Amino acid sequence: MKFIVSSGVLHKQLATISGVIVNNPIIPILENFLFVVKNSVLTASASDLQISMTTSVDVEAQDDMSIAIPAKKLMDTLKGLPDQPITMNINAEDFTIEITSYKGRYKLAGEDASDFPKIPQPDGKTKITLSAELLGDAIGRTLFATGTDDLRPAMTGIYMKLDKEKATFVSTDGNRLIRYERKDVKSDLEQSVIIPKKAFSLLRSALPTDSTDVNASFTSSNAFFAFNETEMVCRLIDERYPDYELVIPQNNDKKLEVKRTELISSLKRLDIYANQNTHQVRFKLGGPTLQMFAEDLDFSNEANETILAEYESEEDMEIGFNVRFMLEMLSNLTTDTVTFTFSMPSRASIILPETQDEMEDMLMLLMPMLLSSTY
Repeated sequence: MKFIVSSGVLHKQLATISGVIVNNPIIPILENFLFVVKNSVLTASASDLQISMTTSVDVEAQDDMSIAIPAKKLMDTLKGLPDQPITMNINAEDFTIEITSYKGRYKLAGEDASDFPKIPQPDGKTKITLSAELLGDAIGRTLFATGTDDLRPAMTGIYMKLDKEKATFVSTDGNRLIRYERKDVKSDLEQSVIIPKKAFSLLRSALPTDSTDVNASFTSSNAFFAFNETEMVCRLIDERYPDYELVIPQNNDKKLEVKRTELISSLKRLDIYANQNTHQVRFKLGGPTLQMFAEDLDFSNEANETILAEYESEEDMEIGFNVRFMLEMLSNLTTDTVTFTFSMPSRASIILPETQDEMEDMLMLLMPMLLSSTY
């Protein structure tokens, strides 16, 4: 049995799903792509048991066939070939694969496709359609703030809530929280799920950057996403997400407006002199300027900068932040000016973009750091 396909097209399609495959998987066959040829369409799948991705490409084939083929060897071979038609011959008895190109012949050992784990299928009951551009933007705005603590599994994913009014995406690692709402995404059925970070990261990389429709559906244990020739299914995080609304302060009465790019530049320089364990930078709020200080007592390093800002409060205040966290948050905004609101040095601060599209609502929360000394 054999089929003919463009090496460039095949490599491009496989690249969208190859990130699913992990080194030393629980089941050795998961180091392979599952190839299924039916009606002159090759469907390729990759899985790590928690996430599965599938893509398809047209091929020239006389027969239907299936084989599990080593992913790394195949990807490395295709990457090294110029774009050209290649022929893949499958031996159904010993599961060997022979790849023939203009330049040579390559033979490798595959495995029985029937040993590849079955990929869950959607039931079609709970589904919604989003644009790829919107979904990719929502993922990008929240992904960086997900947690890494396996003892708090709910926080290692992005909380996605769909209802009749809007779609809400939330991420938090305990030190910062991102809430991103889209009022132009509505669902007839209310649905709340937690999507693993890896799944959304792979999905974002595979999504086109235009308005292509992405069909999403959910079961009690899995989420399904489909667009163009690509499909993804991932196991949901079966945990209760923290009540994030309770931690968002409602009475921050101190307000600071500052140029975003200027603040980012200053923070990057100050980070050089901050303690490399805590990455603490101190904000001194008062008057028409923002004063910032960093120090590393272990190496006698210190630095300070002052930039123009608009501070609205009769009470001056000093507050400390992790500069790395703040830089990530500011880098995920696009407006020229950002607004900070504060209440006390020990309570959460809110970061908001200067302007927002009428169909979106972006809110960032950052917990302060305890100030241990005075400059």
